[in-house]
Amino acid sequence: MSLAGEERKKKILELLEISGKVKVKDLSKMLKVSTETIRKYLDELHQEEKLKKVYGGAINVSFFNEEPSTQEREVLHSDEKRRIGEMAASLIHDNDVIVIDDGSTPLQLAKSLRKKRNLTIYTTSVTALSVLIDLHQQNLFSGKIIMLGGEINATHHRVSGIFTLQMLENLYVDKFFISADGLSRDTGITSYDFAKGMVAKKIIEHSNKCILLIDHSKIDKRTHYKMADLKDIDVIITSEPHSSEWDVPLRENGIKWLVADKREEKH
Repeated sequence: MSLAGEERKKKILELLEISGKVKVKDLSKMLKVSTETIRKYLDELHQEEKLKKVYGGAINVSFFNEEPSTQEREVLHSDEKRRIGEMAASLIHDNDVIVIDDGSTPLQLAKSLRKKRNLTIYTTSVTALSVLIDLHQQNLFSGKIIMLGGEINATHHRVSGIFTLQMLENLYVDKFFISADGLSRDTGITSYDFAKGMVAKKIIEHSNKCILLIDHSKIDKRTHYKMADLKDIDVIITSEPHSSEWDVPLRENGIKWLVADKREEKH
């Protein structure tokens, strides 16, 4: 790359240090180059792990030292999460009793519910609740929607805490569509948040089937709090095939790895 190109990349990183995020359109105007050139710079810096690309721009890598907010999560890998959500919805049958976890990927599952009948849907997500109410009012699915009670986490739009755990004590469901901040062969599924993890553990105990919805950026990654072992997971839905290193853990734990790619779903 030319010296001018390296200088522009350095300027992008300096701006990220100041504001934490940058937009392609703004950088194009500021650095007086095309948006295509800016995207090329962001691709290169992403590969060098100096920033994280998101829809329309990039964010500082330090952003990933803690759990992103609901709004920030929704723009990360949005198309990938939509495809995962659509595949997850295909696993729901009429009369199912399910739990939809909080998180941007389970939210895409909620948005994908169509033509399902007599569902009972529990959720810990305030955002998903709003989506489900809208779909139900449009008669796009039928059944009951139940918000699990508890303390509201305003940043992540979810409920958790002792009241949530008490409500779950006598609740049993067919399928739990769970999100996670990390998935690894050694530590299973992990979360940034202790309270979310406690609720997830209880729901897993009371579910016939646990279905993990996770985008590729969280695979082979461990975060702060363990929610479950691999043996607790029945299905993993993501956007990419697993590496050969996953062959034995998946087989030993009887886990199905489903890929929601851009063409058709693959098993």
